[in-house]
Amino acid sequence: MSDSPPLLEMKGIVKRFPGTLACDGANLSVRAGEVHCLLGENGAGKSTLMKILAGSYRPDEGEVLLSGGPLRATSPQDGIAAGISVIYQELDLAPDLTVAQNLFLGRAPARGPFVRRQARSAAAAEAVRRVGGTFSPADRVGDLPIAAQQLTAIARALTMDAKVIVMDEPSATLGERDLEAVFEVIRGLAAEGRAIIYISHRLDEVSQIGDRATVMRDGRDVGVFDLAATTHDDLVAAMIGGSRDLVRRVDRPAPSGEPRLVIERARVGGILDVSGIEVRPGEIVGLAGLAGAGRTTLLNALFGVARADVRARLDGAPLPVAGPRTAVRNGLALVPESRKEQGLFLGLGVSRNAAISALRPLAPRSRGRRATAPVLAGLGVKHASPDQPVGELSGGNQQKVVLAKWITRGMRVLLLDEPTRGLDIGAKADLYRQVRRLADDGVAVLLASSELAELTAHADGIWVLHEGRNIARFDPRTTAEADIAHTVITGATP
Repeated sequence: MSDSPPLLEMKGIVKRFPGTLACDGANLSVRAGEVHCLLGENGAGKSTLMKILAGSYRPDEGEVLLSGGPLRATSPQDGIAAGISVIYQELDLAPDLTVAQNLFLGRAPARGPFVRRQARSAAAAEAVRRVGGTFSPADRVGDLPIAAQQLTAIARALTMDAKVIVMDEPSATLGERDLEAVFEVIRGLAAEGRAIIYISHRLDEVSQIGDRATVMRDGRDVGVFDLAATTHDDLVAAMIGGSRDLVRRVDRPAPSGEPRLVIERARVGGILDVSGIEVRPGEIVGLAGLAGAGRTTLLNALFGVARADVRARLDGAPLPVAGPRTAVRNGLALVPESRKEQGLFLGLGVSRNAAISALRPLAPRSRGRRATAPVLAGLGVKHASPDQPVGELSGGNQQKVVLAKWITRGMRVLLLDEPTRGLDIGAKADLYRQVRRLADDGVAVLLASSELAELTAHADGIWVLHEGRNIARFDPRTTAEADIAHTVITGATP
């Protein structure tokens, strides 16, 4: 494979948007039979480059070659016809249709106007078998677990006879066992001579599955690396272009004084039974635990999103829990796990989103722009204009806008639920820098994360939740991360 000519070449790709140069002479070369990882911070140009490959965007300059010949895809249909298949992080499957219907949507074998259902089912069964699926082509996709849905998306690429398969953050919703099953499928596809482009922020899995990696920064390719001979530090340095605080411990003076938030009790029948958690002004308290341990349920209960039996105190007074409006009036702010579905209005402009909690809906736009401009600038939000739809921003900048929404209004308690999910290393560092700044200004922070390394680096104390109960509190300055991880996994206290 090392001496084989490229199956795919993208040369000198330039793509401009109003106020933004998304790709600035980017290059990508991928061989047949290779798993080629595409790395870079959010906003580095990866998604734009892949949308050009797929035919969703047309480049302003540059050329794309497939099997040595020019690829001029002016639509996603052109890309599919040429053998390009993109499996997006948010799977574009129709949940109400069966597996077979999804695999051949718009391309079903037919006799005249009638679909040949038996032929479609047989072809779907063969595609599912090839990706190692144990589900039926007759199963409704919405009823399948997420790992099976991921395999369905890969099986669809096989039915299209794809030469190049792009996988965008496939591990974002998969557990370790499911991910290994997907890795086996990827290796099998590469062995058949297909080119796999694998996009991920998780360097451990990149090293595990990838052969080579192209790193992008500021719209350009800045290096191609043989992953077997490259360290994570080398990749990080290429991605961020210099030294930056990433996941190193940042020691701060231990907050003192009376607690701002005291959770005396938070119960949801059979799901959550938590008590005795305190957060002081300026303190960052982490919530660690496995999936389903109750972290999200606890934050939603405090914010009034989930129905729960909650007894809590805020600055010594009883905290009424009657819904999000009451929570906001009392100075609570929630950055939810799903920023796109729960934290933002993707079609509205950046400043409208940032001002939405602080100003009345009919307030003049000029007032919103004035109120949010210094906050957005302070957070370093990269956007073309205040009216740019927030859905066009990178994931890291979207998360900053969610945070800007609460900073513009002001808060006493900040509830953060998986705030760095889907963010690259540099965006994570930026976000935690802002969280520390808020804590330094006296905000009490309750931070739920499945990334234990991030909690040990940034939290003043860590509560472990196990099967809905808070079972132990650790000081990350004096307790090894491995000891905390042992409690997270087993539920056994030291």
